Amino acid sequence: MKHLLQKRIVIPVVAVVVFISTTAFKNDFFEIAKQIEIFTTLYKEVNMNYVDDTNPADLMDTAIKSMLDDLDPYTQFFNEQDVQDARINNAGDYTGIGANVLTLKDKLVIVEPYKGYAADKAGLKAGDEIIKVDNVSVADFKDDAGNLLQGAAGSNVTLTYIRNGQTNTASIQRESVDIHAVPHYSMIDGKTGYIVLRKFNEKAASETLTAMRALKNQGAQQLVLDLRGNLGGLLREAIKIVNFYVPQNQLVVTTKSKVKKYNKTYYTPKPPEDLDIPLVVLINGRSASASEIVAGALQDLDRAVVIGSRSFGKGLVQRPKQLIYGTQMKVTISRYYTPSGRCIQALDYWNRDEDGNATRVKKENYNTFKTKNGRNVFDGGGIEPDVKIDLSNHSPITKAIMDEFLIFNYATSYLHKNSINDLGTFKLNDSDFRDFKAFLNSKNFSFETKTEKAFNNVLSVADEEGLSSEIQSDFNAVINTINSYKAKAVDQNKAQIMALLTDEIIKQNFYSEGLYDYYTINNPEIKKATEILNDPAAYRNYLR
Repeated sequence: MKHLLQKRIVIPVVAVVVFISTTAFKNDFFEIAKQIEIFTTLYKEVNMNYVDDTNPADLMDTAIKSMLDDLDPYTQFFNEQDVQDARINNAGDYTGIGANVLTLKDKLVIVEPYKGYAADKAGLKAGDEIIKVDNVSVADFKDDAGNLLQGAAGSNVTLTYIRNGQTNTASIQRESVDIHAVPHYSMIDGKTGYIVLRKFNEKAASETLTAMRALKNQGAQQLVLDLRGNLGGLLREAIKIVNFYVPQNQLVVTTKSKVKKYNKTYYTPKPPEDLDIPLVVLINGRSASASEIVAGALQDLDRAVVIGSRSFGKGLVQRPKQLIYGTQMKVTISRYYTPSGRCIQALDYWNRDEDGNATRVKKENYNTFKTKNGRNVFDGGGIEPDVKIDLSNHSPITKAIMDEFLIFNYATSYLHKNSINDLGTFKLNDSDFRDFKAFLNSKNFSFETKTEKAFNNVLSVADEEGLSSEIQSDFNAVINTINSYKAKAVDQNKAQIMALLTDEIIKQNFYSEGLYDYYTINNPEIKKATEILNDPAAYRNYLR
């Protein structure tokens, strides 16, 4: 009887709890369920009734990715092929032709054949435009045509490509390609080692450590760690690399989220490799994410002098989530904070402007933080270097030229006309610069400044309000001033453009290995790094 009474009491209580929790769940997620039902109905009706045949998988892929685009560029959906590509990127190896390839609408462009790999051995060069892979036309291939180049090691593929207007073919045997996180390390002088870290894949820390030990065995007493152009990768590898230079149990990064389990603090797990070796870190506007964690932590802890230009400003952390049917998503779960407490996220994706673009944190809204030694550092816009090199901070016109691949295309054209045999004596001259300006004109290069865009928006609004005639003359005067600036902008940025052209020509002719060798002698950031390292008093002064 007592047992039955307990049941009579417990069961209603459980039922009430279930009811309350279920009701709460319904209240919280009713809108989600409603929107899913609406979308499911719409998706079915489109596929059943649209006038032309549809591809359900493509429609869904577009729908999902478009939805996530409204959040931030790092929250992404990965279909089965995307998952495979991400695995290759993190692992640092894949099977293919051994080349960095750019996928365009109707062709694949060889950006760089990796030295000694299949594409290089077959004679492919930077700028070659692949138009057919075996019997498949790149222009007719709806998916990422770069996937056509991958396949089992030992399998053959025939490429049809255009070089300098001529159509050629090449038969290539695919092979396993090992993509190094550290593609280069060498001695700059008798006591300064140089390490290039290009990505934070699973090999980043181990390859950095191998390079550092090898350089110390060659006599390195000080180091330059080059993170320029490193877009980031695995957080754990960044922590390991910081650990090489700072004590065990040192705070490296903190992540903060609305979900408590994602609030984490990461400390260095092991004794350091070298606490005392003087260290310079190089960054630029394409150093992001894990690169900024390394640079920011070493700066906050006054363990390295940071040189270059302000980094990209990605202070968001993503985590992969497994979905069904072999798909996956990467979702932004938290923001990260350097040891001083700063978040260096530059763009605000949650408070967009009227055009739907993410807004940039204004400099006047940056907050000040203190390094271990009391130096001022700031949040809100990437890692600000301790030593700024103007040449490495790309101007708007330089960015526009690069975005249209005109530096790359001119370098390809230049090498069709010129032979370079000696890396040490190569130098572009004023005649080459005039030739480049003529090349820009032949490509009808033009760009819109932010100021120009803003004034065009003003005129559009004025037209709606009937004020355009009142301000037209003033507007024309401003636009004429902007056009005058644009006409002079290429000349005003001559040094920066010539440096980029030189780098690209050297890389295409002597591979990345040759470019790094050139850097150790000619690069202004490396020259400044060596100058500071070779003056111990100056080095210590930057860290005070």
